[in-house]
Amino acid sequence: MKKVFQLTHPKIKPARLADSIRSEVKRYVQRERRKELPEGADFWDFDCRFGVSEEEATKVHELDLPKCIVAAEEQGLESFYIEILAKPGIRTAKQD
Repeated sequence: MKKVFQLTHPKIKPARLADSIRSEVKRYVQRERRKELPEGADFWDFDCRFGVSEEEATKVHELDLPKCIVAAEEQGLESFYIEILAKPGIRTAKQD
């Protein structure tokens, strides 16, 4: 998913828009996780980027996306960019 979300609407408050955006992101990640894994993969991993625009987007962890959306709402941004790309992941042994 590569998308620019708007936090301004003539009838809907920004807090409700942020809630719907967080919900949409959560549904997208859940939908991607339900897809069948390729041979040799253990789980679905996600490369996520967040920023004011596509050019200014920085890499963030998947679990930090809701915090970034709340921060964008608190900063009063009119829009922001989210990129979530699913990739197969392989578990590695922990180093002691």
